[in-house]
Amino acid sequence: MSFLKKLFGGGGAKPAAPASTEEYKGYTITAHPVAQGGSHRVAGTISKTVDGATREKRFDRSDTISSHDEAVAMCFQKGRLIIDQSGDRLFD
Repeated sequence: MSFLKKLFGGGGAKPAAPASTEEYKGYTITAHPVAQGGSHRVAGTISKTVDGATREKRFDRSDTISSHDEAVAMCFQKGRLIIDQSGDRLFD
């Protein structure tokens, strides 16, 4: 019976891997690379807690990377660049 489940995709979906996070200049960058064909699109969120309220901004780039780990690293690089360029204006 397990052969048929494997063959036809039964048994439910596999849980998603936990997202990787990085702290940078008081912000939290969370990598959420999106699997697309045989590659991963660079995407993530940038969040910051101000006066007890958490503000969050999503970014989704057209960059695609073949390796999941390299895509996570690129998410952090893009997140740091966005923070350096925009700072708190990111949430306006």
